[in-house]
This record gives sequence, C-alpha cells and structure tokens, in this order.
Amino acid sequence: MKKYQLLVLALLAAGTMYAQEAKPEFDPKTLLYKGEEKHLSNVRQLTFGGDNAEAYFSFNGKMITYQMRDKANGKECDQIFSFDLSNKDTKTTPPQLISTNMGRTTCSYFLPGDSLILYASTHVGNKECPPDPPKREDHKYVWAIYSDFDIFVADLKGNIKKQLTNTPGYDAEATVSPDGKKIVFTSLRSGDLELYTMDIDGSNVKQVTNQLGYDGGAFFSPDSKSLIFRSSRPKTPEEVAEYNALLKDGLVMPTNMSLYTCNVDGSGLTKITDLPNASWAPFFHPSGKKVIFATNFAATHGLPFNLYMIGLDGKNMERITFDSMFDAFPMFSPDGKHLIFSSNRNNNGTHDTNLFIADWKD
Repeated sequence: MKKYQLLVLALLAAGTMYAQEAKPEFDPKTLLYKGEEKHLSNVRQLTFGGDNAEAYFSFNGKMITYQMRDKANGKECDQIFSFDLSNKDTKTTPPQLISTNMGRTTCSYFLPGDSLILYASTHVGNKECPPDPPKREDHKYVWAIYSDFDIFVADLKGNIKKQLTNTPGYDAEATVSPDGKKIVFTSLRSGDLELYTMDIDGSNVKQVTNQLGYDGGAFFSPDSKSLIFRSSRPKTPEEVAEYNALLKDGLVMPTNMSLYTCNVDGSGLTKITDLPNASWAPFFHPSGKKVIFATNFAATHGLPFNLYMIGLDGKNMERITFDSMFDAFPMFSPDGKHLIFSSNRNNNGTHDTNLFIADWKD
C-alpha cells in the first residue's frame, strides 16, 4: 500500500535527522552511489516527477504497472498507470491510465497473460479523493485504512472487467502467484487486518493469518508455495490498546514492522527480521532463499530507508542501496535479470519519488 510519500514528507517536516555515517557520493551519470551499489548496473530512470511507487513487472517482463500521484500536475490522488518498458522515452510519453481517475487507488498487479491488471480502488464507495489522515497532536505517523477499498480487474485500456471483492471494509494489497493460480490480499473482513488468498477469479477465499496486528504487503515465493509479508503486531497491553483504538478509527501505525514468512495456508509462520523501526516492502530473490526489502533500522529519527537482502533464516543481511533519503518497493523481473524500485535519488532536491530499473548482479 502506498503511504510512503506521506511518511517522507512528515519526517522532513519534523526536521528528521538520520544516523550519522560517511555518505557515499551520488553519480548523476550512473544514477548510483559510487563504489557501493555493486549489485546494480545500467540504471535507467523511468519517471520524472511526482510520487511514483509500487511498480511491478508483467509476467513476460516487458511491461510494468504502478501508481502515481502528482499534485503539481493536477493528480491529487494515487491512480494506476502502466507502460511498455521497450519505450525508451518515458519522460515525454504519457503512461497509460488503468484506473478510473476517481477515488484513491493502490497495489496493482498483472494477471496471467498480461492483458489484465488488478488493483484496489475506493471509487465505488466515493468518487472523490479521500482525505489523508489529519496530523496528530502526538505527531505519530499513521496510515489510513479506507473502508471503501475493493479489488478490481481492468484491461490495458482501463476498462473494468470484474470486481473481485465486495465485503464491507478494507480489501487491498493484492498480488498474484507466479504460477498464476492464486491472489493474496489484506482484508478487514474478520475485524482485524489479516492476509487472505483467493483463486484468480476471486473464488475460494481462505484466511491465512489470524494473530492481532496488521499483516500486509504480501508476495508469493517463486514456487508459489510460500508468502513473505510485513507485520506490525502489538504485544504489550498498551500496544494492543493503541492498535485497537487506531483500527477503530480506520488507522494503523506502521513505524514498527517486521517481516514474516509462512506457507500459503498460513502454516510454518516464521519471523525473519527483528530490527528497530520499520522493515517492509519485501520481495523474494529469484532463488527463493532470501528476500530483498526496505528498512530504516539504522536511522535515529525515521530516515533514510534503504534496500537490504536477508536469508529466510534471518541471517546474512546485506545492504543493497545507499541512498540518503528513501529507497523502497523493490521487485525482481520474472527472469531475475532486473530490479525495479522507487527512490528519492536524482530528484534535484525536491520531494519527488521516481521509478528506477537496473540490471541485477548477484
């Protein structure tokens, strides 16, 4: 779910500082931090302004779908777009709008065959852009869990073909298994934010997780048998009370999240990170033996977020990016040769978050 732009702006407004360390030099020619980002090469910037994130490859690896908000150009609320990666002029060629341009949208993903894209939208419940949560007196950062979110399927021209969910409350954050048989998503239908799976046509819905706390942002393993997801699970009585109070108001607080894996049926639940602050936006490495994710565990007051890799046993964590602000939402191409991610790099001092694609080197 794309809430990162609010997080970055909130941290900046609060005068955020980050852990003091030697800062690598950014090279605007290579779009890399010199001498550090050894797993990345031939980086290409795909978007050039606004807030662009959650870019995911088509099954054939030739297209991406993503969400974008650009208030400077009249796009007040996140909407879903796509474009063909063979287009080398994404700076001047407008992307294809997939969503309805109404309400707020999030979390798009290609279906098998690459002729349909699923995404979540609030437009049925309310065609207007829902407001961001008001600033809190305690200055704590929260995400809104809009109850109007449901999951839809549209063709590549934006024509809605099917509505996959219609239960009251939040249904969003859907992704598709590599074998094309299942969808995993987050829903509030049980009264808590849990993971569910359904068949590719929306049938056969099954609950996966069942512990108190927010479970979301799930992705399938390359063999489609396991899930990786982010979770914010309260433990103390004070944390439980705060979580329940926020959820009653349609909010969650994502500042302390860890990564978990489990089998598709929910068995074999394993916590693989236990780091300070937030670990999120995970995606399986093509080997299926480790995951790449974003975290600000080293930050003192929120930023920076960078990409790291870690084994499924929680060991051998390796830093991948060295941005001074924000890198997140990594995804490997189906053939494992490319990595796409969102970043504040090369934004000329603005708050823009753009999409970048790089060749991947293990």
